[in-house]
Amino acid sequence: MAAAWLALPSAASAHAYLVKTVPAASVVLNAPPSTIQLTYDEAVEPRLAIISVTDAGGHQETTAAVRRSPANPDTLVVPLRAKLPEGWYLIYWRAISVDGHPVQGAFTYAVGPNPGAAPQFQVPNISATATTPQLLISRWVMFVAVMAAIGLFVMRLLTARPLVRRVEGASLRALTVAFATAAALGLIAIPVYLDFSIANDSLRSVFDLSALVPLYRVTAFGRAIIDLEITFALFCLAAGLALWVDRPERERRSIAELVASFGALLAAAAVLVVPGAAGHAAQTAPRGLTLLFDWLHMMSGSIWLGGLIGLLVVWFAAPARRRVEVLSDSVPRFSNVALASVVVLAATGVGEAVDHMPAVNALWETGYGEAILVKAGLLGGALVIASGNLLRSRPRLIAARRSPELGGAAARLLRGLVTGEVVVVIGAVFAATVLSSLAPPPPAFALENSAIAKVGPGRVAQTVKHAGYVLQVLVSPNKAAAPDSFALRITHDGQPVRGANVTLLFNHLEMQMPQQEYQLSEIEPGVYSRAAPALVMVGRWGLTFQVTPRQGPPFTALIVDQANG
Repeated sequence: MAAAWLALPSAASAHAYLVKTVPAASVVLNAPPSTIQLTYDEAVEPRLAIISVTDAGGHQETTAAVRRSPANPDTLVVPLRAKLPEGWYLIYWRAISVDGHPVQGAFTYAVGPNPGAAPQFQVPNISATATTPQLLISRWVMFVAVMAAIGLFVMRLLTARPLVRRVEGASLRALTVAFATAAALGLIAIPVYLDFSIANDSLRSVFDLSALVPLYRVTAFGRAIIDLEITFALFCLAAGLALWVDRPERERRSIAELVASFGALLAAAAVLVVPGAAGHAAQTAPRGLTLLFDWLHMMSGSIWLGGLIGLLVVWFAAPARRRVEVLSDSVPRFSNVALASVVVLAATGVGEAVDHMPAVNALWETGYGEAILVKAGLLGGALVIASGNLLRSRPRLIAARRSPELGGAAARLLRGLVTGEVVVVIGAVFAATVLSSLAPPPPAFALENSAIAKVGPGRVAQTVKHAGYVLQVLVSPNKAAAPDSFALRITHDGQPVRGANVTLLFNHLEMQMPQQEYQLSEIEPGVYSRAAPALVMVGRWGLTFQVTPRQGPPFTALIVDQANG
């Protein structure tokens, strides 16, 4: 049932965006409205939303908190002071998307009939985003602790278990303590990160628990983090039971040991599903494939990171006189596990990058792509260090079984290389933390590579030659969340092209949004126009003109437009 649910297409978009406003942007009303209504493409939580309405003097005109419309769960409503005087007003809004990312915007309207010229408003800009330092650090600590706990458990239960039987005096107690420490850190780090995230979204102090705790489960993102805490706690319980009943001195496991171990491993697998189900993987088609890639990526990374930390624990916990013997027994087994983990990690990482990148140039032209490159570079560095262990430390430790004099140098080399490897892998986890906090570029990003011109910001009057025609693109005033006018003047051999069918498509190139489509009307010979509030967000937009002349083949012209607020 869970697999079937995960395979279903996701209906949630990466970011909430505004689809309708009452009143409309830049409209002049004859009478003041009683409320402001903002409709989004998804249901946003009113307790985490801001709708501010101010006059030219900066005075607040709202009279109560934001609430959800009873008629439409996607609409937020805020009441206004009665009998607002003539003049211009600024509406500033901020909402939290289903994936936990804050989005914001602003537009104006006027109360008439004689509001006068629109003033220069000071538009608020709240800098709280999903990539603030405290959020990134708390999220990083959470991921490192959870991954290390799972990897240490696998190391203790599977890789290091034969040590007790093969090396006299060997003990797994240090690995068990390391697992318990990482588990305790994870159990603390998850709610701390949730508190920081909700505080960031609600613009409250992280210590204002009386206000924050009731908000923990009001968003899908908050519920997912709570699910992570619950599943991780259940894993810790299952793992503790498995280690309690385990008797490593016996070669064959009992039925109780097998059942407990299998249950704990299933619990670990369940924990690693949650981050992908709450993040970009669950919002990228094909959903089942991206979730599988994400889960395998997290699993292999956990086994690698936890195993590396476990090797250091074994190194320091082993008695000096037995250290080489302990390492020569455990390192070859871990090398095989680590090699398989690295292969899976690299393959799934490439698969995820291909799935999320709409074009190759998105790797260096977007923050999401740059984070992928940094993460790949760090993992590449870790692989170089790992190759040193595989090609030098491992053979020398195996040889030390016959020639003990080789063991000391090999053990010291192993400690240095593994320490460096742990540091670099933890750095790669931080890069992954940044990556998961950013929105991947939308599929429409690829349109930019076929653009015939780039225009904006500000009023647009750009002339280009395309498909044997001279095209003049006119956009005014070219502002986001405003009723802009879009026009295309078409001439051929100096004569206006009349009677053409012209359709204009809008695609946001920086954020996942549905495509908008408008039909342009011929307002004068060869000039096709339409006024529409189509630029609903600041950023780069792809304006695709689909033109079908009366004579000649149809053609398409794509213009990239920078719209500012």
